[in-house]
Amino acid sequence: MNHIMPTICARRAKIYLSLIGIASLGFLPVANARVTQIIIANTEAPTFENNPSFGSVGQYERIEGTITGEVDPKDPLNAIIVDIDRAPKNANGTVGYTASFQILRPMDLSKGNHRVIFELPNRGRTNVLGLFNDSGTPNTTTSSGDPGNAFLMNQGYTIVEGAWDTSAQGAGLFTVQFPIATNKDGSTITGPATEEFVIDVGSTPASQPLTYPAATADKSKASLTVRENYGDAPQTVPASGWDYIDTTALNAVKLTSGNFGGPGSFGPTALYEFTYVAKQPVVVGLGYAALRDLATFLRNAKTDDNGVTNPLRGDVQAIFTVCSSQPCRTTRDFVLLGFNEAEHSPRKASRERNFEHQKVFDGMLNWKGGGSGIFMNYRLAQPGRTHRQHIARWTPEIQFPFADVDMFDRVTGKFGSRLDRCRRTSTCPKIFEANSANEYWAKASSGLTTDGQGHDLDLDKAGNVRYYLFSSFPHGAGTAQGICQQPQNPLAPNQLLRALLLDLDDWVSTGREPPRNRIPRLADKTLAPALPQSGMGFPNIPGVIYNGIHHTGDLLQFGPQFDDGILTVLPPNVDIPYKVYVPKTDDDGNDIAGIRTPDVAVPVATYTGWALRAETHPEQADGCDASGQRLPFAATKTARLALGDSRFSLQERYKDHATYVNLVTAAAQRLEHERLLLEQDVQAYIAAAEAAAVP
Repeated sequence: MNHIMPTICARRAKIYLSLIGIASLGFLPVANARVTQIIIANTEAPTFENNPSFGSVGQYERIEGTITGEVDPKDPLNAIIVDIDRAPKNANGTVGYTASFQILRPMDLSKGNHRVIFELPNRGRTNVLGLFNDSGTPNTTTSSGDPGNAFLMNQGYTIVEGAWDTSAQGAGLFTVQFPIATNKDGSTITGPATEEFVIDVGSTPASQPLTYPAATADKSKASLTVRENYGDAPQTVPASGWDYIDTTALNAVKLTSGNFGGPGSFGPTALYEFTYVAKQPVVVGLGYAALRDLATFLRNAKTDDNGVTNPLRGDVQAIFTVCSSQPCRTTRDFVLLGFNEAEHSPRKASRERNFEHQKVFDGMLNWKGGGSGIFMNYRLAQPGRTHRQHIARWTPEIQFPFADVDMFDRVTGKFGSRLDRCRRTSTCPKIFEANSANEYWAKASSGLTTDGQGHDLDLDKAGNVRYYLFSSFPHGAGTAQGICQQPQNPLAPNQLLRALLLDLDDWVSTGREPPRNRIPRLADKTLAPALPQSGMGFPNIPGVIYNGIHHTGDLLQFGPQFDDGILTVLPPNVDIPYKVYVPKTDDDGNDIAGIRTPDVAVPVATYTGWALRAETHPEQADGCDASGQRLPFAATKTARLALGDSRFSLQERYKDHATYVNLVTAAAQRLEHERLLLEQDVQAYIAAAEAAAVP
């Protein structure tokens, strides 16, 4: 067993050990990965409607454009990108790409705080103003959006949006243009791929797009299966039940059976898996380089190769990534694969052969990234996919190493952590892993903090990482029932994220320790198996089904070339060797551990991170993806008893309105004392409590 670097696949390990060997000789090759051209398409100064000014910072401006970058495929920092050696080369032997960007910055940079909030867009769309400023209108490639409560602007942050995702396509989205890999002789690369079509209630799609075109119109080279729930055995759809939309383009499929709930008695939802021979793989892993190179350019460069001035020249003192969901899985793999190391620069004279390893990002605030990576650095990758209990379970998203702490995995025989590479070069960022309860139920996130065999990991060994559960939160807030069995959970993370951002900034800037970890643990019995229900602690609530369905601890095997980023066995062989746990609840059904906002600490309802789909057989239903539930308490004891509800009524909990307001006030102030809530949000919670008709 290789205990040096078995956490990275064989080919990548050789690249990495080669790098270590060169370093031991006292020198490293100068990487050519960099932004060579920045094109500023438009500058709007000042920006935002009515040209507002923000406190002492003043007005903001918006800069939009694209960058062109070059990546040296021979450099060990880049060679880990799958198929980078098969991408077309420029005259100087590098691989080129373009990516769109946007900057929202103080017009007078000297009045800002000299810190960059670098957002990774989610499928090309932004979240930063919504999450931190409570904005109702996001910024796009052509609009600054609505500043909302102006939290980030009043603090003086510069906001950068950097495109990275090949699945983002369309007007107003942040997009990239990456090359297509070919065989060494220039011929087309082909290989197996699986697409999943998720068809929900009321949906009758005319077609389903394919990420990559099919290599042949021969339908015998493809297969289509359908099932209602993930755990059901897939049933084969005959060739007469589907067809290619265009037998020349071969880039979309239509279902021709006329039964969009699936053949048989499926409904109201169905999962279709289409496995086929695909062609023309894009070098998707260049997305990591695009993020690295834009951030490095903004921090260090004076101009591009054509003399165009860096818009943030000389201003950047720290860069923090923020993200929501999909792009947070990208930042996790970004660190795992060593991309938080910028291009090398000599400390003094080059003759000393002594090079500094410079960080790209100083801190990362990952909101609901779960405990997994992303289907990105692979041939025929699909970064737009994501595992949940119900969907996308056959993508290579969850692979060892799972944790930031060194561990031995008894299943694979591997040893290591997700931080191995950055630790060797002292380029690890400060990281906050903040997750909703839904990530435990729908994405097996207990693997981030346990060994999968029934033991907690020693998170103190992570050093530069802190972990936070937003107790009883969903992945996506909502109120309507939709395709779920119950009304959804409306809890939103904005208040907690604002406080955590300032905590992260403080940690990076001054070294002040952030709030301690706030997560469920096996040792104190706040992390538990989902079944039996009594052991997990969730109460019996009239009219509410609890079946304990959750994402299992899977081991996916994609064939002998997987270590090279090539999937040859699709669908993969699946085993379930890892134990998965969920947050234990109190008698109300609310999570015990984590950061309990006043909504959860002084509740008027049960809030869950899980929900069930409104299936034909509701007892056996799958999870309702990103949704949670809000299950209100009865108003009075009489009403509660009539329902047979074991949860105390509002009348029994709070003897009068003042009692309720006082309890909310105390809960909010406690979080402020723990640096998990800001004063402005404490006052907002108190005002909401005063306005509520409770009891």
